[in-house]
Amino acid sequence: MTALRALLLTAAVATALAGCNRREAEPAPPPLPAEAAAEITPADAAAPMGFALTTEYATVKLVLPEAIKPHTDLHARLYAEEVRRLRQFTEGAQADRSEAGDDPTIGRYEKTITLTPALETGKLVSLKREAFDFSGGAHPNTQTSGILWDKALKQMVTPAALFRSGANLGTLDQALCAAINAARQARVPGSPAVALGARDWSCPRAAATPFVLAPGTVDGKAGGLIFLIGPYQVGPYAEGGYQITLPLSQFRSLLSGAYADEFAGQPAA
Repeated sequence: MTALRALLLTAAVATALAGCNRREAEPAPPPLPAEAAAEITPADAAAPMGFALTTEYATVKLVLPEAIKPHTDLHARLYAEEVRRLRQFTEGAQADRSEAGDDPTIGRYEKTITLTPALETGKLVSLKREAFDFSGGAHPNTQTSGILWDKALKQMVTPAALFRSGANLGTLDQALCAAINAARQARVPGSPAVALGARDWSCPRAAATPFVLAPGTVDGKAGGLIFLIGPYQVGPYAEGGYQITLPLSQFRSLLSGAYADEFAGQPAA
């Protein structure tokens, strides 16, 4: 063996031994806890079940229901949209404070969006959305709306899609208005009646009013629609909002053929 070859061999052995000594000196990584080793679905990874952020300007929070986890497209879409809204709210709060010269008397803004299940049928998922908002005014506001999702088409269902094309919703408008007036009289006896197209407070049109599916007397079917009327819509803020349930019998003939089978019976008590 030449002197050069012997020198190279000695250097290689020394390097290998040094590497072994380094590996022996490094502590072994701790085993993963059982929950970390569990399978994580794409929906879990891309869209958690909630979101929260607190800055010196605002506190925001999102709460999603476990019921949407199987519907990964809906889950991911709602998470992305709602988090975007909450971040915009936080940016708006910072802008308001900057315009006011960082007035210390202006409290931290707050917004909480909560989605809860209303009903799931064979084709549809119905969710109720409540957005609590305090932006430094005289009082906080809560807006309530509905989400209707077609599980097979993976898209939102609008009133235009739920009802037959060209259907005359005038009778549904009148039924909703009558039910609103009855509910107002029960809550505030002697309150003046509201009407469609009135100058001040007026009855909203059914197609322009948020709603959720009403659980019915037939399992897995909707027995009606619950229309969500916000404060200020039909009366003073102190009167509050209303949830008006209309039974299937008042709009069965108006339903689109694609969704008529998702309804049956009467609203559950």
